[in-house]
Amino acid sequence: MTNRDTQAALDFHEGTKHPHGRLLNPHHRYSREMRLLTYKKYLDLESIPLPDGHGGGAKGAGEPETGLAPALQAIASAAALEPAAPDVKQLARLLYLSNGYTKTIIYPGIGEMRFRAAACTGALFHIELYLVCGELEGLDAGVYHYDADADALRPLRWGDFRAALVAASGGHHQLRQAAAALVFTHVPWRNAVKYQARAYRHAFWDSGTILSHVLAVAAAQGLPAEIVLGFADDALNHLLGLDGRREMALGLVPLGYDPGASLPASPAVDPLDLRVERTAGVEGELPAIIQIHRASSLADPETAAAWRSDPAGAPAAPEPVEGRIALPTMADPPDAPIGRVILRRGSARLLAREPIAAEQLGLLLARAHAPVPADFLAAGGGSLVRPYLVVNAVAGLAAGSYAYHPASGELEPLREGDFRRHAGHLALGQDLAADAAVNIYYLADLGRALDRFGNRGYRAAQLEAAVTAGRVYLAAYALGLGATGLTFFDDEVTAFFSPHAAGMAVMFLMAIGKYAR
Repeated sequence: MTNRDTQAALDFHEGTKHPHGRLLNPHHRYSREMRLLTYKKYLDLESIPLPDGHGGGAKGAGEPETGLAPALQAIASAAALEPAAPDVKQLARLLYLSNGYTKTIIYPGIGEMRFRAAACTGALFHIELYLVCGELEGLDAGVYHYDADADALRPLRWGDFRAALVAASGGHHQLRQAAAALVFTHVPWRNAVKYQARAYRHAFWDSGTILSHVLAVAAAQGLPAEIVLGFADDALNHLLGLDGRREMALGLVPLGYDPGASLPASPAVDPLDLRVERTAGVEGELPAIIQIHRASSLADPETAAAWRSDPAGAPAAPEPVEGRIALPTMADPPDAPIGRVILRRGSARLLAREPIAAEQLGLLLARAHAPVPADFLAAGGGSLVRPYLVVNAVAGLAAGSYAYHPASGELEPLREGDFRRHAGHLALGQDLAADAAVNIYYLADLGRALDRFGNRGYRAAQLEAAVTAGRVYLAAYALGLGATGLTFFDDEVTAFFSPHAAGMAVMFLMAIGKYAR
């Protein structure tokens, strides 16, 4: 099956819908005894501690440097494509604030739980980060794994392998001129042990949330960055020593820019045989995930280059209607730096049924929906997804359902009414959605995405929605609000927003509101 056989993505999406997707076993039960390690640990590789680039005092303690840009500025910004190369301190900050362990909470009856910088479904932390770099200030050229448990790097290969990345991507322009690149990967069973085949959706939900941090922290440090999904899967997996089944590469992010760079030829990419700590008796493989991943893979660099040759513009909107609402924004927004907001962020567990200000919602939507820099999206406003809102409590805004138009910053009213009960039901009966001031759904025209990009368009739509939702998360906490991602009854959400959303598929849901004290 090739990437152009798009029935594979449609079948997978249909098969992982709540409540009765054929790839989901309704009798499956998860217990904490089934929980795998929430980090990858190489057994025989040296550990290179990262400098304390994220705060003063002991590693993991204290405030991150206040010199970073305000969060509400950073999430909507992209560093200019001007000469810049990260040093090891900047990389340490970026890795820690994207996928490092940032807090520990002790729960009665459960015990100690560690949480990372970015949210993750089930707190199962199935996304891993790798670094491929040339010679940098404070770090030798090599291929490294980010050991989140120790906040350290472990070298998989010594030498400058950036040319191997460029080759796998089919010559991506920014990778050619980047001093370093992150690779993000998915360890399926770590999440599937609880969520079954739906874990493949979560691969992009959770990596996208992490990437919202990566892009914001990179922008705050003046580092150009772009998400790259066009690459030959087997070649990238081989570089990292992955089998594409137990762990699989999902994408790249070039960091920095050197227009005069001349990459040396890559050393030979010999096979790696590295020992990794395992959870005995629990790990396995899920054929449905392996099948959709292979069906959405790109065979070679030439295919990867062709895949991104026609990036997506903004989705065609329905005919304009009168009555659109231009939301106000805050004249003097909070200026907490991005690092401090990330360390403060958490998934809200209780939201108060109190209104938020229209100015808060307007600013949050405007900043979160800045263009996502990605090789599959046209610069300056390409998109595969469309935001829809259920407004429960926003001062000065009628309760009801809306479509949001990022280009104009306007809300299009769909239906007026109190839909708290509906919102709770649509989110699998979760009170958080009913209590929230606003629920933001991201829907995609899967037919359009798959026609343009093949099965890999499914990856792209899920990822773009998640990056935007991750920005919503950060913006909410920068504004002193609470937020959390939730799951949903797929078809009922589409029906709720129809006829406007007829034929569209749900990618992500965010609930936002005031904390309940």
